[in-house]
Amino acid sequence: MIPGIIGKKIGVSQIFREGGKMEAVTAVEAGPCCVIQVKTEKKEGYGAVQLGFGEAKRVNSPQRGHLKELGKFRYLREFRIEDTGDIQVGDKVDAGLFEAGELIDVTGISRSKGFAGVVKRHHFKGGPKTHGQSDRHRAPGSVGAGTTPGRVFKGTRMAGRMGGDRVTVRNLEVYRSDPERNILLVKGALPGPKNGLLLIKKTTLVEKSDLVTESGEGT
Repeated sequence: MIPGIIGKKIGVSQIFREGGKMEAVTAVEAGPCCVIQVKTEKKEGYGAVQLGFGEAKRVNSPQRGHLKELGKFRYLREFRIEDTGDIQVGDKVDAGLFEAGELIDVTGISRSKGFAGVVKRHHFKGGPKTHGQSDRHRAPGSVGAGTTPGRVFKGTRMAGRMGGDRVTVRNLEVYRSDPERNILLVKGALPGPKNGLLLIKKTTLVEKSDLVTESGEGT
């Protein structure tokens, strides 16, 4: 079975569960995707499935050769899988891969914030606001000692580019799956802006119920 699908973030909304409890959900356009390539341990050294998603306006000659007659796809992404025996090139994958109540992991690129200072980027407190400190309100303060070590350590938190990182949010609940419209409603917030690309996979985290033995003790 293919472990995941490529999607696009549509936007956020809210739903009301039984009893009137309101919860935030994110709408995702999940697929449809097409299997472009099947990689095996014997040939490529690892097992994976490459999916295509979205329509491209034009593709170059090497891309046409790779895509064959399957279509013009804008995005190509791989999903690792151990057993690829029953998967064939040209197979279709849609939102029906997931069911309501299932837990998933969603990967995307977080919003880019540009160059940010330490208060916004690392939540520093900042300097004193009184006693003559007129320009220390959002300054980082000391970044290291003097003679020893005589340099700034790698990894010291400073101002710099913020956001635009690959982020994975795990153990999110699928509230509703609509294969006819290829829509998933996922409980909670997902990384990235509107229309941002998302990789949606069945969760790899162990549920709490799986960590408890029949006697009620942890494994």
